[in-house]
Amino acid sequence: MQSEGKKRIVVKVGSSSLASPHGGCDFAKMKLLVEALSLLKNEGHEVLLVSSGAVASGYTLLGYQQRPRTLVAKQAAAAIGQSVLMQSYASLFAEHHYNVAQILLTRSDFSDKERYHHAFETISLLLSRGIVPIINENDPVSVAELTFGDNDMLGALVSGLVHADLYTIITDTDGLYDKDPRKHKDAVRIPYLAEITAEAEAAAGDAGSLGTGGMRSKIIAAKTAQNLGISTFIGRATRPDSLLEIAAGRGEGTYVSGKNENLPTRKQWIALHSPVKGQIFIDEGAAHALTRDRRSLLIGGVRDVAGDFQPGEVVEVFCGSQPLGRGVSRYGAEVLRLALSPQQGVRLENEVIHRDQWVLVP
Repeated sequence: MQSEGKKRIVVKVGSSSLASPHGGCDFAKMKLLVEALSLLKNEGHEVLLVSSGAVASGYTLLGYQQRPRTLVAKQAAAAIGQSVLMQSYASLFAEHHYNVAQILLTRSDFSDKERYHHAFETISLLLSRGIVPIINENDPVSVAELTFGDNDMLGALVSGLVHADLYTIITDTDGLYDKDPRKHKDAVRIPYLAEITAEAEAAAGDAGSLGTGGMRSKIIAAKTAQNLGISTFIGRATRPDSLLEIAAGRGEGTYVSGKNENLPTRKQWIALHSPVKGQIFIDEGAAHALTRDRRSLLIGGVRDVAGDFQPGEVVEVFCGSQPLGRGVSRYGAEVLRLALSPQQGVRLENEVIHRDQWVLVP
C-alpha cells in the first residue's frame, strides 16, 4: 500500500512525443521524460512507464528512410528498435540511480487468466524493489486479432491491472477541447471531465499524429480506465517538474475522474479480458438482485442458457435482450439445462454465479 500522498502512477508516452523527424527517438525528449519520471520517484511515488517508440527507433537501422507501412516491416523495425529504446532508457535512468525492467505484452497475456495473474505478480515485485517497469506491446509477434490497437489502451489496461492511482497520457497537445483547436480559434480546453459522454468522444474527433492513437483513442482509453475506477490525465509534460504538477492536480491538460470502485484484479479479468463461452438469460427479479442488491445469481432466476460452456468459464448474462454483465458460472451449460427441465428434477445446491465472480456491464 502507498502511504498518504504517495501514488502509483502509470505514464504513457507515444511515438509523437519521442520520435525525431529524421528517424529514431529524440534523445533530448527522452532525457526530459526520464528526469521527470525520476523526480516522481524521488518524491516516493511508484512509477510505471508505457512507452511507444520501438518502430521509430528501429526503422532507419533496417534501411528505411521513413516509417514503414507494411506490418512485417513494422514488426522487424520494432524487433530492432525495442532493444535500442531500452538501452537508452536504462542509460538515462542509471544517471538518476534507478534500474529498469522491460515487459512486453500481447492481448493473450491478458485473456489467459494465469498469465494475467503472473503479470500482476511480476510487476508488483518490481515496484516493491524500486524498479521502473517499462512496458510496450510485443509488436514483433503480435497479430491483428491480439493487439491492443494502440498503447493508449495498453496503458489503461495496465493501470487497471496494477490498481494505479493515476493514469497519465503524455501527448503533444494540452488536453481535450470542446472542438478542434486547429480549425476553431474559439475552441476552449476542458480541464476536467467527471464522465466521458458521447459528446466528449465526438469532441475528440479522429485527429491522428505520428503514433497510432489520436485524441479519440486517448478518450476511449480514459473511459476504460474510468470504468476500472482510475483517474486519467491527458496533456503535456514539457518541463522536468511537469509530472509532479500533474500528480498534484495542476497539470497542463484534461483530468478525467475515476469512478468510485476500483475493480479487483479478478473482476477486471472477467470484465475486459476473459473469453466469453456462452449466455445465461434471467428474469427481472434475478436482474434486480444482481444489479441493485449485489446478490448472487440462483437457479430460480435463470430462464434459459445458450452455448456449451463448462464449469468455471465466463458467460454473459442477459435480461431479455439487455446485456447486464459477465460472470463465472459455477455449473456447465448441460447441468443448467437439466436443472431447468421439470422432468429431470436436478437440484443445484449452490449459486449459479457468485456475486464475487460477477461484473456489471459499464
